[in-house]
Amino acid sequence: MQQGRCGSIPRHMVWNTEVARPAEQFACYREAICQAFMNLTPESPATLRFPAKVETIRLGEGAVNRVFFPEHTVRRSAADIAASRSSCFYLNLELAGRCRMLQGDRDVSLMRGQVGIIDSDRHLTLLHDRGPSLGVVSFWVPTKALRERLPPAFDFEAERVSDDPFVGHLIVETARTLNASVLRMAEGDAVRLFGVLLDLVAVSLSRRGRAGTAEAADFADATWLALRRAIQDRLHRQGLTVAAVAAAVGISERYVHKLFERTGSTFAEYLIDRRLDAAAADLRNPDMAGQDIGAIAFDWGFSDLSHFTRRFKRKFGCPPRDWRRRVD
Repeated sequence: MQQGRCGSIPRHMVWNTEVARPAEQFACYREAICQAFMNLTPESPATLRFPAKVETIRLGEGAVNRVFFPEHTVRRSAADIAASRSSCFYLNLELAGRCRMLQGDRDVSLMRGQVGIIDSDRHLTLLHDRGPSLGVVSFWVPTKALRERLPPAFDFEAERVSDDPFVGHLIVETARTLNASVLRMAEGDAVRLFGVLLDLVAVSLSRRGRAGTAEAADFADATWLALRRAIQDRLHRQGLTVAAVAAAVGISERYVHKLFERTGSTFAEYLIDRRLDAAAADLRNPDMAGQDIGAIAFDWGFSDLSHFTRRFKRKFGCPPRDWRRRVD
């Protein structure tokens, strides 16, 4: 993967310390986070056993790392920094427990569901506590990938970006979606969604220097992206409502309708259109040639086959059966 890590690893790797003897578990964990991140110095806890799991999935030049472990402390020292041939930011979504991120004058705590970012080019300390079993999703963000999205000479230390009143909830939703979907998505799609996440983080970090009108525009555009993604993730659900997607994104139902008004459409029309596109793709998929048309329609959220057929013909100019048979 990136230079600066210990060795070369494939796109998806998993380490589990419980396959090792208790006395060797912490050493296995130390080696695993070196492989998944870069040079770090975890401090050995007082207990002998250290049941932990580390998983890394490449995202282009970045990666998503899932780590589950007991309470302990991790440092990145001057020696660790000097031994690394590249740099990054760690963008962390806390899954369980608490992580205190200490860097410079900053002492930032992350609780479950919060997202923070910290710079690998500076000394840092991560204090993982508040529970016997802790977990974090840590996005390995190449320095260049974030810096090119920020104003020139922009500087910051540890920050909790999920607190941002404009885009914080979008950062959390995007991080959760990417973590949940990364292995089901094509790598190219995952990389593009990772880029959206970095765009949102950059908006949050640089927002303090922007005019209020620009902030509002950034918020609306970013929210529209998150809203469409939330709908796409839930296309299969029968009876999907405005309330459900509004809750998923963290906005009001009224604001959902307002965003659709900007496009000249409605939630209902957009939802049906996306479902029709998905059903049309399945009907053309050779692997689904034996699948009943009604089953495909039902799978994409249609509860009435005649309604599905009418809407499909209106959009594509022919009934679903003819669409399946047609050769372009």
